[in-house]
Parts: sequence; C-alpha cells; structure tokens
Amino acid sequence: MSFDPEYLLNREFPTIRQTYSDKDCMLYALGVGLGIDPLDENCLRFVYEDGLKVMPSQSVMMAHPGFWAKEEDLDIDWVKVLHAGQEFILHKPLPTSGTVEATNRITEVTDKGEKIGALIVSDRIVRDVETGEDLCSLVTTILARGNGGFGGDRKSVPKTDVVPSRNPDEICDLPTLPQQALLYRLSGDFNPLHASPSVARNAGFKAPILHGLSTFGVMTHGLLKTCCGYDPDKFKRMRVRFSAPVYPGETIRTEIWQDGNEIAFRCRSLEQDKIVINNGYLLID
Repeated sequence: MSFDPEYLLNREFPTIRQTYSDKDCMLYALGVGLGIDPLDENCLRFVYEDGLKVMPSQSVMMAHPGFWAKEEDLDIDWVKVLHAGQEFILHKPLPTSGTVEATNRITEVTDKGEKIGALIVSDRIVRDVETGEDLCSLVTTILARGNGGFGGDRKSVPKTDVVPSRNPDEICDLPTLPQQALLYRLSGDFNPLHASPSVARNAGFKAPILHGLSTFGVMTHGLLKTCCGYDPDKFKRMRVRFSAPVYPGETIRTEIWQDGNEIAFRCRSLEQDKIVINNGYLLID
C-alpha cells in the first residue's frame, strides 16, 4: 500500500506495558552520558543504587512504542525518518521502579512537500499500573523525509518558543561518548540508523548518528546541573525542536536564558559549530 495519512491517523497501536527497575534507570542515565566522571557525586545519584534518582528525560522512554515507523503497513520510508520535536509534562516524580503502560496515538500528519517530508505527531500518556495515576504526558514529532508530497491541506506550523537574541545567562558544556548511541539504544530505541554504518550511509550520514533523545538527555543533564542543583523534582514541562544530528563523541553546549521559573535554551555541537536543538522551553518548580 502507498503512504496514507488517514490510515495512519486511524491506525490503532497496542498498549505497551513495561516493568522497569532501578537497573533500567541507571542504564538510561549512562546512555545519556552521566557517569563519564565516576567521581562526580552529583551524577552518581543517577547511576548508583544508593539514593537513586531518575532523570526527568527518562519519561520519554517509558512504555516506549519502539521504532513503529518501520512497520510495513504504514509504508513510511523509515531509513529517512528523523526525530523533529519532543515534549514532556511530568505529573508526578518518576519512581525508580514499577510497571507503567501507555498507548501510542497519531494525532497529526502534515505534508511539508516532497522535498521536506511529512511531519507526524504522536502522543501517549504514561500511567502507573499499580496506582492508576498518570506519571507523564509525551508528544513526539518525527519528520518522514521520504513521505512528503502526498497532498492535502497545508497546516500552519505551530508557534515555536523564542530563544532570546542576547548572550545566554549560563552555558554548560557536556561531552558525549563515542559509544553512546550503542548504550542508549538498550533503553528501547532500536532504530538501526544509530548503530549500523551501512544504514547510516544509506540515509546520507557519514556514520551512525546519536539518537535525538540521547542528545535530549544530555541537554536535560545540562539544565539539571545549571538550573536545578541536580534536583529532578524541579522539572515540570519541557519541549524542544531538533534541528541537526549529533555524532557520538561530540561535545554539547547548552545555552541557557532564565526568567524566574521559565527557561529558554538551545544546544550546539561544538565540533560542528551547529545548533542541534533549538527553541527549547523548560518550566521548573
């Protein structure tokens, strides 16, 4: 079948139930770069079981639907799929273990033209199975670069958060590991673009790129360190646009502008001298 946006909007996804442990929380934190300095006790709180805390950005991997864009009935050119945007809202502090469930739902498919692709927005609400309480709400936007030009009404682009034009109030530089994509994928995102050199080359990259959500985690670390004193309970809501890929081993600079409990930010790859995450917004307690 050919790519059909109406089919995608009406397609039912299975409910994903996930049981996770403190080990999974530590593995996630290692996959976004915490523990590079094993003597940093602030970071140790996220990778060591004694007094373990959960990274706020781990919410995006809870009850993760997997690489659903690869499923044959959707007819998405999955090799050309890129992560375009991510938002999370935390309703409660994330527990270090438990069973959660969520159902992925496609809410919007927008034709950006044959040269750009199709923007596909999905959401899911992650619930604690034992208590029945909502833990977090997640909104994910992907760009299917090989599926544009299907026609239909052009929808207006949602208003993006503005990053100030003045110099940032704070800057935080954090390294990534050469093997970071191989670590991060063990948290549930098995897109081969991030592991297979041949798949990466076929998609137009010189090597496997870092998951957008691993870069997202590095950025979360920078904000957690700079704005929240490593207290994850201060995070309430965050959203970003992904603007360029990162290669594992690059250094991510998070540029931060703070206005009370609202924070604007963006991220730059120092090696590429390129903005890789833009129009960032964080609400803290």
